[in-house]
Amino acid sequence: MTSLSTPTFGLIIIGDEIMSGKRQDKHMPKVIELMNERGLTLSWAEYVGDSPERITATLKRAFDASDVVFSCGGIGATPDDHTRQCAGKALGVPLALHPEAKRLIQERMQDTAKEQGVAYEPDRPDNIHRLNMGTFPAGADIIRNPYNKIPGFSCRGAGGGAVHFVPGFPVMAWPMIASVLDAQYSAHFRQNAYVEKSVIVLGAMEATLTPLMESIEAAHPGVKVFSLPSVDHPQWGRHIELGVKGEPALADAAYADLRGGLKTFTLEYGPELVRQA
Repeated sequence: MTSLSTPTFGLIIIGDEIMSGKRQDKHMPKVIELMNERGLTLSWAEYVGDSPERITATLKRAFDASDVVFSCGGIGATPDDHTRQCAGKALGVPLALHPEAKRLIQERMQDTAKEQGVAYEPDRPDNIHRLNMGTFPAGADIIRNPYNKIPGFSCRGAGGGAVHFVPGFPVMAWPMIASVLDAQYSAHFRQNAYVEKSVIVLGAMEATLTPLMESIEAAHPGVKVFSLPSVDHPQWGRHIELGVKGEPALADAAYADLRGGLKTFTLEYGPELVRQA
């Protein structure tokens, strides 16, 4: 990723509870929302159960690439939390107690003791164990947690990939992800408006329209052409939503050419759609 290019953003969601269906993933739709609010796009997402081998392999791929990745879940200190250890293995570095993480965790423990009306005992075994939540791969930076002060962390790989690790709890993860986006990637926020323009094409086959789509995308750099087929829509039945997306001026020109190209086909059409981001 160069200083001028927009990074590719990815999402890793970790936990057996997602894979077993005990909990439904809420992270991906929220991350998409956070990205869209900033004019960014989530390019890929991956789900991984609590298998240290799979987590390590997934994180190694992320570190070896040049993507910006958010990883949700598995950074606690219970036996089924493997993410911190796997991140260290994927990077080939040991875990170490981060000094600032230690301070924040101890501050949280003091707050909790005060709320409960008991004395804070830093040397109590359970409090010592809680410090494991601040052991991160050597060289990691912390991500502050506004909910309960227990931090997440960020690491960079040799391939340029940056992975930002946050808890699995949405109430913690989502503001932490937003803070990372705002602090580190604001230079890539899209300042111009973004628009999708499309038309419902009734009864067509995607294969028939593919050459036209390819020609439009080739002729209009900066614009993406898309097709969303449906076979059982309650109103339009079998149809394709065919359109373009990009900055308004570019999208307008590409859409005009797309509609012009469709005139060579004998097709029926439904409504035109415009979506602004």
